[in-house]
Amino acid sequence: MKNVAIITGGSRGIGAATAVLLSKSGVDVCLCYQSDQASADAVVAACQAEGVRACAFQADVANITDVQKLFAFCDAQLGAANILINNAGIVGEASKLVDLQPEVLERVFAVNLFGAIYCCQEAIKRMAKSFGGSGGCIVNISSMAAKFGSPNEYIHYAASKGALDSMTIGLAKEVGPEGIRVNAIHSGTADTDIHQRTGNPGRPAMVASINPLGRVARPEEIAEAALWLALDKSSYTNGAIMPVTGGM
Repeated sequence: MKNVAIITGGSRGIGAATAVLLSKSGVDVCLCYQSDQASADAVVAACQAEGVRACAFQADVANITDVQKLFAFCDAQLGAANILINNAGIVGEASKLVDLQPEVLERVFAVNLFGAIYCCQEAIKRMAKSFGGSGGCIVNISSMAAKFGSPNEYIHYAASKGALDSMTIGLAKEVGPEGIRVNAIHSGTADTDIHQRTGNPGRPAMVASINPLGRVARPEEIAEAALWLALDKSSYTNGAIMPVTGGM
């Protein structure tokens, strides 16, 4: 059976790198992006250059109707997905918890947790044996912040990723009998534009200064872990949370 992947947050950073790596392994790819169509189109072209089918769909994963439309679009364009990479995520604004604004808290959880759950629900309906599927795998891109808590900056973000970890473990046990593996990656800080876009451009340099490897991750280094978890070489790995943090 041909592998088909849906990758949320697929137009930039880790999502884009994962899309290209999957395409190099012969996986057809459907990207979900929120607003940057030009970047999404460029990633689609890079995937197609590897000889696979690729497409992109604009959606807000925090909106369940958008998520349903995303999966229906993939069904029509590529066939039912048997790989889901839940990569879409936001950090929100950096602040101490006491100063955190409710709209930031709500949006971070809506994207990072609710969006991942909505996508898992749609994926299960296509992958699960009880729904007529042939199995599949789900990879949730979490963060080392879930372990460390990110005090004074991103406790809200860390909490959303901690909840994502709990969902990963529970869902792996729930749908393992359905032929679906569910794993997560504790990503270290990566060399993407997420911190520049959220007003904290100095954070990667700060993390690099205290990381045992002396640098932050390249998006491709996180993507390599996602690739392994998504494909059959990890066929007995389920409910795992893999640290890719440079040793933090």
